[in-house]
Amino acid sequence: MDIFTIISVLVFLSAIFGYINARFLKLPNSIGLMLITIVFTLAVFAIGYIDDTLINAERYIITQIDFKSVLLDIMLSFLLFAGALHTNFEQLKVQRWPILVFSTLGVLVSTFLVGTSMYYLLQLLGMQINFIYCLLFGSLISPTDPIAVLGILKKAGAPKKLETKIVGESLFNDGVGVVVFLTIFQLASATEVAVSPLDIIELFGVEVIGGLALGLALGWGTYKLMRSIDDYDIEVIITLATVMVGTLIAQKFHLSAPLAMVAAGLVVGNDTVRNSAMSETTETYVDKFWELLDILLNTLLFVLIGMEMLVLTFKTEYIIAGLLAIPLVLLCRYLSLMLPIKFFEKKLDFVPRTNLVMTWGGLRGGISIALALGLSDDMHRDAFLVITYIVVVFSIIGQGLTVEKLIKSVVK
Repeated sequence: MDIFTIISVLVFLSAIFGYINARFLKLPNSIGLMLITIVFTLAVFAIGYIDDTLINAERYIITQIDFKSVLLDIMLSFLLFAGALHTNFEQLKVQRWPILVFSTLGVLVSTFLVGTSMYYLLQLLGMQINFIYCLLFGSLISPTDPIAVLGILKKAGAPKKLETKIVGESLFNDGVGVVVFLTIFQLASATEVAVSPLDIIELFGVEVIGGLALGLALGWGTYKLMRSIDDYDIEVIITLATVMVGTLIAQKFHLSAPLAMVAAGLVVGNDTVRNSAMSETTETYVDKFWELLDILLNTLLFVLIGMEMLVLTFKTEYIIAGLLAIPLVLLCRYLSLMLPIKFFEKKLDFVPRTNLVMTWGGLRGGISIALALGLSDDMHRDAFLVITYIVVVFSIIGQGLTVEKLIKSVVK
């Protein structure tokens, strides 16, 4: 099959599964699509015992797609720009300090808590895995996924200031999380050449600060171009070019493309820029275009996540470790948020049980799976991929289905 055929099959499956969800299940798209795809894949497994044509075709499609590259290098930029474009900039500005701490210090603390806990858990299960590889798992599972979070929270009816914290944190912390992962990955991969603390600081600084600076520059340039014309067709194309060219520039100079796209989206989407650079017609078209693109890419992403179970190596110890990792990851997230929330809650009037809601509402998604797929075999890729997949599936289906009830029960 050529690339067009594969994309056509994926879009067809996304459309059919999306229809089934909208017509019958009526779940949030991310949950419904992944659930239907997993059921579909299990059914294909069962049919495979009689006729393996369908399972071979599905397995071929998955093996032809580099999920890590497709998500991290292409889809993520579009999804984050779309998410940032529709984020309440004024609320984000008010909550900027807790969001900054959650998405940096929170990710680092969670990485070390999860990594250390997993190291001892795996030892108890008889799996002798080096501490540095457990830290890698901690770094890939700690960031919450904005793609999973955004759609579900909108349906959950969370108070705006709480929604802003969770969405704002997830927009930034996946970019930070990717940088933390790459830093630890470099340490874990180093054999002959020693990696100094200065190298780590340089890598982290260039990726994060460079990515944010690029994003702000792109957002400002986009604003100036849009302000100088009044043609909604061209203005929509300008925003599309911003994401595509910005991603290429970030990749060329080893900057964080996710953080660049978040910064650019926040600049272009804030009310001041909208009022001075976009006519009412342009604003409508820009918003609708990015909403449609967001929905299409989300649909494809969660269908792909469901199908990824075909490439997993299921072993009993991996499954047990994955199931035990679910409460462990949640506990570590709760602990990593505790101090920042205590520090900021009185100054910024946090809603009751903010820590509980942020812990349960901080969903993991495709980014964690993509990073796990990037591990090498000597880093125990198969084991961590199964563990990550189990945590992500529980997060999106289990937490995603119950977060609305939790919000309504604890936030009066």
